[in-house]
Amino acid sequence: MTAHLHPHGNQSVLIEGYDLEDANGVVILLHGRGSPAANIIRLSEALAPDPEGEQRIAWLAPQADGNTWYPQRFLVPVEQNEPYLSSALTKIDELVDAAVEAGMHSRQVILAGFSQGACLALEYVARGSRHVAGVAALAGGLIGDPEVERQPIPDLTGTRVFIGCGDLDEHIDIGIAERSANRLAEARAMVDFRRYPGVNHAILDDEIQASRDLVATIPMIGPRPAVS
Repeated sequence: MTAHLHPHGNQSVLIEGYDLEDANGVVILLHGRGSPAANIIRLSEALAPDPEGEQRIAWLAPQADGNTWYPQRFLVPVEQNEPYLSSALTKIDELVDAAVEAGMHSRQVILAGFSQGACLALEYVARGSRHVAGVAALAGGLIGDPEVERQPIPDLTGTRVFIGCGDLDEHIDIGIAERSANRLAEARAMVDFRRYPGVNHAILDDEIQASRDLVATIPMIGPRPAVS
């Protein structure tokens, strides 16, 4: 993919926690519109597993070109967000593949995002490019015109999905978020959808705890020896 078609391709990726070679789990953190990767990577502290446990997480926060994964709203026809949307999905592919090349399984990868990043994470799972362990979507919904029939979502058996959204959110319509949850559940994902009454566009403590619980479910597939 050329730079013109892959605008996010040469952007940086922030890393916290373990290097991929020493990790037995990966969380890809996807920032929202207008917010840099340096902001979303801070969630790694809140979502980190018990330090006394056996999980060793590599936290990866890719940076979007211009701090924006795609230029238009998430509800417009997908063509209006190209080539940025495809580039963003390819960027996630590259990070999942890097984890696999380091010796892990794609099932040891979780995506977590806020707002535009949450929409991107849900869309990634719905397209089925790689089969990841789960998604924590803090204020998000599937991408595309809701009146246009989308491609079928693949079987998501074994994939865990958390979606949290305030019913007063001005950016993510609660009905779209709930519809997205239902679509993923129909594809056999294990979906936890939470509607927060009276809440606008924000990250809540309850969402942090739900996301942390999700990270704790990353399977220990062929665990490596503990890092000394």
